[in-house]
Amino acid sequence: MIVGGGRMVAAGRYLKKHTEALVKAVGIEPACELTGKSKATLGRYYSDNPEHADRFMPIDAVVALERASSYPHVTSALAELQGITLSHDDRLPNAERSGGVNADVIALSQRFAMLMSEYQQSIEDGVISVNEAKRLLKETTMLQQVLIDMKLHLEDEHG
Repeated sequence: MIVGGGRMVAAGRYLKKHTEALVKAVGIEPACELTGKSKATLGRYYSDNPEHADRFMPIDAVVALERASSYPHVTSALAELQGITLSHDDRLPNAERSGGVNADVIALSQRFAMLMSEYQQSIEDGVISVNEAKRLLKETTMLQQVLIDMKLHLEDEHG
């Protein structure tokens, strides 16, 4: 199905790519156990074969796998497709956020420097590879987390 100049097809491929990342992050055997699906069925959910183009993982299976994963791959992809930004904090829920705004400003400048360093290394040959893009995304996410911490500290102190 092509909608809006191929956007639906591109979105489907994007979701399948993130579904595959989720299954691989959990591991194929554990994913089968958690979802009650066979390896073949899970493979169809992220297959780029035209006959499986309209097959997607059921949401209950996504939830089960994302609980076991260190990152919500499919949920994040769905949010991105809708122009929504999610904040994933893999620290313990309700953990004390150390420091304050001053510590956040220092952490922010350190994270930004790390991002710029990673970018400089990535762009040296004029092409950002898949692995380089993953490292840049990780640094961007870490920078975003510092900004969220800073926001929470400001709200606590002046909110």
